[in-house]
Amino acid sequence: MVNIKMKVFCLLALLGCAFVQATDYFEERFGEGWEDRWVQSEHKSDLGKFVLSAGKFYGDAELDKGPDICGPGTKKVHVIFNYKGENKLIKKDIRCKDDVFTHLYTLIVKSDNTYEVKIDNAKVESGSLEEDWDLLKPKKIKDPEAKKPEDWDDNEKIDDPEDTKPEDWEKPEHIPDPDAKKPDDWDDEMDGEWEPPMIDNPEYKGEWKAKQIDNPAYKGKWIHPEIDNPEYEADDSLYKYSDFGAIGFDLWQVKSGTIFDNVLITDDIAKAEQVGKDVWGATKDAEKKMKDQQDEEERKQREAEEAKRKEEEGDKADEEEEGDDEDEGEEEEEDDHDHDEFFISFDGKELVFPFSGTIHVAKRSIMGET
Repeated sequence: MVNIKMKVFCLLALLGCAFVQATDYFEERFGEGWEDRWVQSEHKSDLGKFVLSAGKFYGDAELDKGPDICGPGTKKVHVIFNYKGENKLIKKDIRCKDDVFTHLYTLIVKSDNTYEVKIDNAKVESGSLEEDWDLLKPKKIKDPEAKKPEDWDDNEKIDDPEDTKPEDWEKPEHIPDPDAKKPDDWDDEMDGEWEPPMIDNPEYKGEWKAKQIDNPAYKGKWIHPEIDNPEYEADDSLYKYSDFGAIGFDLWQVKSGTIFDNVLITDDIAKAEQVGKDVWGATKDAEKKMKDQQDEEERKQREAEEAKRKEEEGDKADEEEEGDDEDEGEEEEEDDHDHDEFFISFDGKELVFPFSGTIHVAKRSIMGET
């Protein structure tokens, strides 16, 4: 059933200075009764169905099972926050794993409005929530009153006023072929006046341009002055969510086989890392070993099928060759029973022609024909 297997373990660590002890806000291992804890969307009638599956290969069938859904995943990690009713996508490009193996994805959001993205328990991106998402209005905007001065020259180079075009520069790009000759059968009245074909002119130099020199009036690139944005409002609680409401999988499916499993939301970063080691780290090597064994078995099967196909083709060719030999033998046998000579009686005389082969004679008399 599974064509592409990209298992995704999702961990979310929310860290705040006010936490006294670790709290797990949500955890799902997709064990017994998982169907009662999840609701299948009925937003559209053609949505895919969630089923429980460990996939075609795995490290541990219990640890690695999860909702088997359609969709190969993407090659970009989408980190999206909903802020004041709008979904905001991270501005950085985070490359995800795009092989067939299980991978662990972790998002850490800290109370100082910083974040960290980890893949397979290794950091791949980090930064500021305010800088890497367009959550707030920009702090600075271009001054609407500022305009570039009319005498501002931002051309770094100019044409050399002393440089002039050589007198012999102008040459046509194409010229008549000097080696072409009017065809001997050319008829001016019928074909019109003959003109030689055109060829590239080897003396053509292209459009003349004056050489460039430094512009003495150059002032540099004009930069639009900025001012404080009156609409900017700082928010020290970008990281904070009072209520998650629900957790779900919203997938655009193009190919079957993606598996999501083992979701954890906690404020304990150490636990998040340890859970990753327990559910992913402990099974990844066995999973790869199982996949390698399957690949080897499939390779041997393909080789056996190819060898069988070639053998069958060889047997068929032998049978066809034997059939051709039998046909040739029958023809030779028929030839042995035919006369070696061909007799024609003409005007009372008998003519004899040495012959080997088959003669087809029409049932008509040739007597009297001339």
